Amino acid sequence: MAKTTDIRIVETNWTTETYAYRAPMKFGGRVVTDVTVLNAAVEVETRDGRRAKGQGSMTMGNVWGWPSGVLSADETLEAMVALGCRLVEAARDCTYVGHPLEITEILACSYQSEADNVIAKLELAEAMPVLAQLVAASPLSGAIFDAYGRALGQSAFNLMGPDFCEPDLSAFLTEDFAGQWLDRYTLRTPKPTMPLYHLVGALDPLTEGDIPERLDDGLPETLGEWITRDGLTNMKIKLNGDNVAWDVDRVLAIEQVACEAQAARGCQTWCYSADFNERCENVDYVLEFLDRVKEGSPEAFDRLQYIEQPTARDLRANPENRMHRAAKIKPVVIDESLVDLESLELSRELGYSGVALKACKGHGEALLMGAVAQHYDMFLCVQDLTCVGASFLHSASMSARIPTVAAIEGNGRQYCPIANAGWEDRYPTMFKTTDGQLGTSVLDGVGLGFDW
Repeated sequence: MAKTTDIRIVETNWTTETYAYRAPMKFGGRVVTDVTVLNAAVEVETRDGRRAKGQGSMTMGNVWGWPSGVLSADETLEAMVALGCRLVEAARDCTYVGHPLEITEILACSYQSEADNVIAKLELAEAMPVLAQLVAASPLSGAIFDAYGRALGQSAFNLMGPDFCEPDLSAFLTEDFAGQWLDRYTLRTPKPTMPLYHLVGALDPLTEGDIPERLDDGLPETLGEWITRDGLTNMKIKLNGDNVAWDVDRVLAIEQVACEAQAARGCQTWCYSADFNERCENVDYVLEFLDRVKEGSPEAFDRLQYIEQPTARDLRANPENRMHRAAKIKPVVIDESLVDLESLELSRELGYSGVALKACKGHGEALLMGAVAQHYDMFLCVQDLTCVGASFLHSASMSARIPTVAAIEGNGRQYCPIANAGWEDRYPTMFKTTDGQLGTSVLDGVGLGFDW
């Protein structure tokens, strides 16, 4: 049955921005030194004539979303930006009138063909992966939900129930979700505060002796300095995944620095996550890593909250990479592999016990996968893509609205603070960390929760 709150897309536009990192970031054997941000703007109209404009923004993480062995990083970035812009323009031709979940699902049907067209036009020798397509499309997805909330004068997170969305979740997922809507899996108000997960990249200096030459830009440069300034309690450690001795030594070195810095501030409780970015050959590597960390420091082992995507992202091509044994020790979280419901279900079969959600995979898509993860009682976290400015606020807003997510990842402030200029003044509690916490209560506005 049609609802007066259903929307149609009236107009769309896009812009891009590029920012240099203050320091390089290394993950999964790759180094990133800058970021291109794609912004989408969408105007919508409800059936009863209400109009509003919404916006979406996302970093085009091509090195993460498309780690090609054939194409250069410049080529993959160009293709992803081209696809994102094309999808924004093509959305003007969408005539469907309905809820944003329905509209974005319809638009997603064209991702592959549009990506193929971009590849052909640029004469590239490799097809664009689904993950890269999702990243490119995510600004448009966010803008549609933002516009919907603004047209109705409410948070988009509060417009997910049967009063607003005609089909229930079985239309998007499986019959297990018949009679359920996303309002069951999201909060009506954001959590007031949440811990910040600080990234410790593989190149990041831990102590003064690790710095060949200081940047002297007013920001912390060692892990100890970051802990002291921000009162950090959650640290995500990027590991190599192909050198277990280095990985274990890195964790133990971080533990030593953290112990000293936390003792100085009187903190006794903090935690880590370990991110291998799919570099481990198999689960045996993970098990050896855990054993050796525990042997070297039982305290550091206890502080390990979860393991993220240890082996290759193509789960179907690597069915031998089962995580059951590791997941009995620590939650093992799917990240790069998660592109749809099928991949989530397959990850469960292979022993993964957790899910990492990302706004860069699409707003609706992330909320749907979050519902499935909660349904299965899986460990759940929301991570960013070195998001900056609006894209970070979007990711944080999602984190604050999903009940079982305990912390916010936000490393844009470390690597690309220049892109947060202006936003810091408008949302100081979201860009200035106090006692390891961000003040997420401010993300209670219309649309995605914040003003542009």
